[in-house]
Amino acid sequence: MIQVASLAMQFDGKYLFKDVNLKFVKGNCYGIIGANGAGKSTFLRLLSKDLEPSFGEIIIEKNLRMSVLKQNQNAYDDLTVINAVLKGHNRLYDIMKEKEVLYAKESLTDEDNYRLCDLEMEFADLDGWNAESDAATLLNNLGIDDSLHYELMENLDSKLKVKVLLAQALFGNPDILILDEPTNNLDLKTCEWLEDFLNEFDNIVIVVSHDRHFLNNVCTHICDVDFGKIKIYGGNYDFWYQSSQLALQQLKDQNKKAEAKKKELETFIARFSANLSKSRQATSRKKLLEKLNIEEIEPSTRRYPFVDFKITRECGNDILIVENLTKKPYFENLSFTVDKNDKIVFLSDNTLVTTTLFDVLMGKTLADSGTIKWGVTITSDYMPVDNSEYFNKLGMNMCDWIRQYSGDEQTDTFVRGWLGRMLFSGDDVFKDTTVLSGGEKVRLMLAKLMLSGANVILLDDPSNHLDLETITSLNNGMVRYKGNLLFTSHDHEIISTVANRVIAFRGNEIIDRKMTYEEYLERFERENK
Repeated sequence: MIQVASLAMQFDGKYLFKDVNLKFVKGNCYGIIGANGAGKSTFLRLLSKDLEPSFGEIIIEKNLRMSVLKQNQNAYDDLTVINAVLKGHNRLYDIMKEKEVLYAKESLTDEDNYRLCDLEMEFADLDGWNAESDAATLLNNLGIDDSLHYELMENLDSKLKVKVLLAQALFGNPDILILDEPTNNLDLKTCEWLEDFLNEFDNIVIVVSHDRHFLNNVCTHICDVDFGKIKIYGGNYDFWYQSSQLALQQLKDQNKKAEAKKKELETFIARFSANLSKSRQATSRKKLLEKLNIEEIEPSTRRYPFVDFKITRECGNDILIVENLTKKPYFENLSFTVDKNDKIVFLSDNTLVTTTLFDVLMGKTLADSGTIKWGVTITSDYMPVDNSEYFNKLGMNMCDWIRQYSGDEQTDTFVRGWLGRMLFSGDDVFKDTTVLSGGEKVRLMLAKLMLSGANVILLDDPSNHLDLETITSLNNGMVRYKGNLLFTSHDHEIISTVANRVIAFRGNEIIDRKMTYEEYLERFERENK
């Protein structure tokens, strides 16, 4: 167990949070959520004892081993891949190294023999004889081939290094597992494996993630860092979000009697539980169903931007026809027709394929051959994954930036209203756009898209750099949108709830299926058994 008692953290005299009292218990997975800058990473560093609190204490039960997902990809460049994983259990690794030194001696003293005897006993107690095979299994499950296990870390691609560090954190059945954005750079298959691993993991898991699908599938509790407080709620992210929104609506309805409100909340929990029990992950969610508690439901104070894409003109029957489109080395002889109401997700393990395709469709890059024919009623807009070209003009503040795309509406009231939708207010609106964060730039790009009134929108990984609140709003806006969407995303929840068609680049093969993402995955799984 981890107990947090009267915890407070302040910087420059200002409290990030204070009076925090929590318990983290074995058998539960806690998802840490909060707006950017709320203190999620700081809280993780406090739990891992990498940072000292300003006040209060964190009490960790004696003899519990903690494992933390490392963020420095180059920290183990001098080790082999397998040794980098074994380093996840420091005591076991130290024993192995000391044994190697002693056994390398030409002759052993009595003292050496006594020491070896002690080391071997401890080594056996820590299941050391299975350590290398366990580490190899983890690496294989994470998609790292046997041929790389004895390569130096410095020779690995950065995406593979991330997987090795994840294997390192998972190795050796730690009592406490702390993971900061563990799904970053993981493919879908590996994400599913990690979800299954954590659902079978019986110890304490504490995880920060912007991946709502992942949080929904693994978390038994949500730990909300918000407005200087940290509270724990039973249930996954969806339960926290939907229940907090319901509670907020009830707070506004002052005339509703307490008994009626209670009945409404009970009905919500029953409906949510029923949906969970029918899901594909039902067996892994049994623990979650036990954690849903009406007494814990509170209105969220979190602010959500307003994302709502409107069209100024409805699409005609002809939207987009692509024939034999080629741009080497990314794709060849690509043909597809976009039909009315299509919301198409484009999938590829190589993001350059889909980014190049979108650039070609929007005329930013020329194709080698083939034709692109847009319908006469179509107005399109595009949010590229690299938006730097939109923010390279020095001396331009947010108000002036939005004015570029606001047509005849140039007044300060109109402009600031649109910025307010995206949670920009006060002096923030006068910030130079060249110094904005990645998330702030994406929010401005979303405001630009909303102003365009386009009936076809291309989005290349639009959730990049966004916090959970903005991702949720973006997701809802994409679902509501009445036009056609062509998009890529690494967010499973967005793809699952928005796409009604999948175009996937798999090696030299191009798959085009009019189905939901979940149907596509099920079919893919059947075909590859």
